[in-house]
Amino acid sequence: MSLRPVVLLLLVGLLAACVSTGSVDPMRTDKGRNEARDAYIQLGIGYLRQGETEPAKVPLKKALELDPSNADAHAALALVFQIEMEPKLADEHYRKAISQRGDDARLLNNYGSFLFEQQRYDEALKRYSQAAQDTMYPERSRVFENLGMTSLKLKQPEQAKGYFERSLRLNSRQPRALFEMAQLSYDERQYVPARGYYQSYIALTEQDARSLLLGIRLAKIFEERDNAASLGLQLKRLYPGTPEYQQYLSEQ
Repeated sequence: MSLRPVVLLLLVGLLAACVSTGSVDPMRTDKGRNEARDAYIQLGIGYLRQGETEPAKVPLKKALELDPSNADAHAALALVFQIEMEPKLADEHYRKAISQRGDDARLLNNYGSFLFEQQRYDEALKRYSQAAQDTMYPERSRVFENLGMTSLKLKQPEQAKGYFERSLRLNSRQPRALFEMAQLSYDERQYVPARGYYQSYIALTEQDARSLLLGIRLAKIFEERDNAASLGLQLKRLYPGTPEYQQYLSEQ
C-alpha cells in the first residue's frame, strides 16, 4: 500500500473514532488538530521522497492551515520550492521554519546548502556554523565538510583546511573532504600527505576529471609512469572536453 492511502486512512480513522465515541469534532481539539497536521506533513514528505513536488504542496498547505507556524511543514515546503527552482519562496519558508526552531542542526544545515546553491556563501557559512554547534548532531562531519567547501568559495583555503580536518576527525570516510585535503596539500607542495588523502579518496568513490588530473600529477611526482599514463588515458576517454583534460595536455 502506498503512503498516500495509509495517511488518508489515518485521517479518516481519526474522524471515525471521534464520531463513534460521540466526542466533539476532532478538529476542535488540540490533539485532533495536531494528529491531522502531522498526518498531512507525513503525506507531503512521502510525495517529496517520490520526487513529486506538486502533489506534496496540497497536504503541506493543509498542515499549515491547521498550524501556521509549524517548522516541519515550512521546512518541507522550503525543499519543495528549492527543487522547483523558486528561491524566494524557498528562502521564505526556510526562514519561517528556523524562526520556530533556530537550534535545529538538520534544518540549519539544509538552509546552508540552499544558500550555498544560491551562491550566498557568507550567509551559508553562518548557517553551517550554527549547525556545527550541535555536538550531538549525527551528520556533524558533513556540516564541517560543508563549511570547508564554503570557505573555498570565499577564497579562504587555510580556514577550509581546518574545517576539512575536523570533518575527517569525525568521519574519515568523507570523500569531498578527502579530495579537497589532497588538493590543498598538493597546492602547498606537501606531496606525501596529498598522496595519502588521494588514495583514501579513490578507495571510496569513482574518479572525476579533477581527481584524475590530481592523480596524474601525483604519479609524476612519485615517478609512477605507468600509473600516470593509465590515468591520462582515463581522463582522455571519460572527460575529453573538460578544462582538466586541456590542462593535462598542456603539461605533457
